[in-house]
Amino acid sequence: MTLDSTDLFGAVFDRRIVPVLVPMPAPKAYSYVVPDGMAVEPGSIVQVPLGPRLVVGVVWDGADDGTVDPKKLKQIEKVFDCPPLTGDMRAFLDWVAAYTVTPPGLVARMALRAPTAFDPEPMVEALRLTDQRPERMTSARERVIAAASDGFSWTRSGLAHAAGVSSSVVDGLTAQGVFETVFMPPPPVVAPPDPDFAAPRLEGAQKDAAADLLEAVEEGKFSVSLIDGITGSGKTEVYFEAIAATLRAGKQVLILLPEIALTASFLERFQDRFGAKPAEWHSDLAPRTREKVWRQVTTGQVRVVAGARSALFLPFEDLGLIIVDEEHDPAYKQEDRVFYNARDMAVVRGRISGFPVVLVSATPSVESRVNGEMGRYRPIHLPTRFGDAALPHLGVVDMRRHPPERGGFLSPVLLNQVGKAIGRGEQALLFLNRRGYAPLTLCRVCGHRFQCPDCSSWLVEHRFRGQIQCHHCGYSERTPEACPECGTLDHLVACGPGVERIAEEVERHFPEARTIVLSSDLMGVKRLRLELEAIARGEADIVIGTQLVAKGHNFPLMTLVGIVDADLGLANGDPRAAERTFQLLSQVTGRAGRTGLKSLGLLQTYQPRHPVMQAIVSGDSDAFYDREINERERAALPPFGRLASIIVSAETRNDAESHARGLRMAAPRVDGISILGPAEAPLALIRGRHRFRLLVHGRRNSDMQAFVKAMIAGGPKERGSISVQLDIDPQSFL
Repeated sequence: MTLDSTDLFGAVFDRRIVPVLVPMPAPKAYSYVVPDGMAVEPGSIVQVPLGPRLVVGVVWDGADDGTVDPKKLKQIEKVFDCPPLTGDMRAFLDWVAAYTVTPPGLVARMALRAPTAFDPEPMVEALRLTDQRPERMTSARERVIAAASDGFSWTRSGLAHAAGVSSSVVDGLTAQGVFETVFMPPPPVVAPPDPDFAAPRLEGAQKDAAADLLEAVEEGKFSVSLIDGITGSGKTEVYFEAIAATLRAGKQVLILLPEIALTASFLERFQDRFGAKPAEWHSDLAPRTREKVWRQVTTGQVRVVAGARSALFLPFEDLGLIIVDEEHDPAYKQEDRVFYNARDMAVVRGRISGFPVVLVSATPSVESRVNGEMGRYRPIHLPTRFGDAALPHLGVVDMRRHPPERGGFLSPVLLNQVGKAIGRGEQALLFLNRRGYAPLTLCRVCGHRFQCPDCSSWLVEHRFRGQIQCHHCGYSERTPEACPECGTLDHLVACGPGVERIAEEVERHFPEARTIVLSSDLMGVKRLRLELEAIARGEADIVIGTQLVAKGHNFPLMTLVGIVDADLGLANGDPRAAERTFQLLSQVTGRAGRTGLKSLGLLQTYQPRHPVMQAIVSGDSDAFYDREINERERAALPPFGRLASIIVSAETRNDAESHARGLRMAAPRVDGISILGPAEAPLALIRGRHRFRLLVHGRRNSDMQAFVKAMIAGGPKERGSISVQLDIDPQSFL
């Protein structure tokens, strides 16, 4: 309908004026005039002029502030023919912007990621059988007519495929009037899932867990459930029941996954249960597919989406459940433009819209664990593996007592067990969370170390590609034969191991074994999926991998897992180092013995008495969490305190440092909030930019956002090359 002079936002104007949020870092919405005959409402997606360009925006809530002369305002150019963003979605975007201290336009931009999907998809040309028959009948023509005699309309290519003929046969029949042209709505990007397609087979603790979860879902209001189950306990099958109940209620479901690599196996499991795959949403999708998914999510045609963290900003028509699988995973934290944690924002989205959220992990984050203990989340525990499959026997290999041979990195103890496993026709996994061949290359003669010219990091040797590369900015060069400092030939030495070097050592000890190296820098997503499928079929004896192998994979023949360097994640000042190491190593060792075969996990370590190693080997995760939670509480670290990180970067060290000091001087004095720094960030130079860090520490109830906004508003303005990045609740301290 057309609006009258009293607009939707409660103000009266000679011309109708509405606020429009545009995808740029402006502090608030801009005002635009609604032309005569155009109908808009809050949430309408529109096209508006912005400087010399036309951009997409969203009509926002509130009234024009009246500071701009209406005669100087520009008009909205177009209203797109798509459902408006719902009130709950707009409230969610506003909440994220306020919490992360981000311009709201940048947050709204994440909900408008498919601009060509804003207009309806074009109708599809199809063919329908008439009463006319061809003058000459052939067997091919008979098959086409038989296939089309069901009364439905067919696309040209679909009919030809169904009848097993070439498209020219269909064209010939169409020319003789056997088929008439009709137009159909575009097909769905995925078939609708059937909640009753395959009856679940739940056992014991799974049944109890599913009943608890269904109770939360059927209440139909906001709640957060934390499924805490050991690896292989059947957590996925349990939350599938919550999905089924939500679908029966006519609601949509979002499943967040931390890695694209997990998607293929998950899609198959979902299809086995529901008879159809969910729609996918991640950065590897083809643009046309992304557009279809976005459009069909807004209209409700897509019922279930499985995607990466950005799927949280899809404008669902009627979302009724969010699942966050592997909720502890650092991949849920975005550290670019808008800094947010998708796990936490999923909880917020559920609270705003009043539906349940389910967090799932074998190794929950400390924050989620505390929320469960405090009663904020509903804990659901799965203590045993599905089908009574035994957990692997775990042990440490003390590298001080059982060192590797000279030039090697694998202890004789681990090598012996690898030989036994592949001798039985089973598989072994060797895990090292370090890509490439070696993390450092130096000259034996003069000691020159190969460092990135644009970052304060060493160049990693990738021997398979013949390159040394920076893993922070992507700089690379051919691996040199001579030292650039002293010119000496053949005296460059690789220091430390990466997965490629471990593969070289394995080849030396087991030359007949079939070995696969899994690392993100060696393959794209499609090849990675093929390799994972090959491993699951038993087409590899030894798998050597980075953290890609730690998450969600089911390898039936995997009976040995060896952690090459269990101490690696402990060697930094990150307050979450122990937690991250415990989670990663627990997930990796959980790849063994998932189908009931007797299995073993070995951790090579120089710190066998470290609490993390002891917790993993003993299986006493409660003791580890209790110790970690107590330490966090004493230090007032999250979840018992709050942190905010401010990174100031500039092209010169002096500019970055002076700006950071200016911010520190402008900080308001607030009881319970303190500032550490400025100090050079651990990675003091990235992509040629010098970096200084301020860390703000406050109590749990501190208004961190107000403090940081006051500090930035009162501090020096960003000029020249200076840039300020703000991260509320930081996960990385580099």
